[in-house]
Amino acid sequence: MQGRFVVCDPGKCLGCLICEFACSAKKEKSIDSSLSRIRVVNLEPTGSMAIACVLCEDPMCVKSCPLNALTRSEENGVIMVDESRCTGCGWCLNACPFGAIAFNPTKKAVVICDLCDGDPECVKYCPFEGALTFATIDEITDKHRRETFKRLLKEQASEV
Repeated sequence: MQGRFVVCDPGKCLGCLICEFACSAKKEKSIDSSLSRIRVVNLEPTGSMAIACVLCEDPMCVKSCPLNALTRSEENGVIMVDESRCTGCGWCLNACPFGAIAFNPTKKAVVICDLCDGDPECVKYCPFEGALTFATIDEITDKHRRETFKRLLKEQASEV
C-alpha cells in the first residue's frame, strides 16, 4: 500500500457525491457527505473533482498541529488523527495545500482519508470508470503518458 493514494481524474468526475456517501457509510455508519474524508469540489464551469489526502512525504498538517494530534504512519504514510487530542482548531485544515482535511461536526475533530486499509470504498463505489483510482505517482504518470501518446497517434492518423 506504500505510496498509493486516491486520485481523481477531473475529466471523468461528474460530482455525483457517491464517493462521499460511500466514505461516510464505511467510516461513520451514516450516509452524510459532511462526515466524509473525501470531498467533491465543483470547478465551475469545467466540472468536478474529488479530493482526498495525497500522503505528503513531509506533511504540513502534522507540523502545524499545536496539540500533536496528527501523526504520519511509518508503515503506509497515512495521516492518523488522535481524536482525544484534536480540538478541531483548524490549523491543519489551513496548512493542507490540497484541502484534503475535513472537520467532522459530530466528533468535533478533523478527519483525514486513511485509505480504508488499502481498499478505498470511494474508489469501489465510484460509478464512473477511471474517475477515481487507487494508485502510485508512477502508475498515474504512466497512465497519462499512455493516454497522451494514444491521443497524439490519433491526431496524426486524422491528419494523414
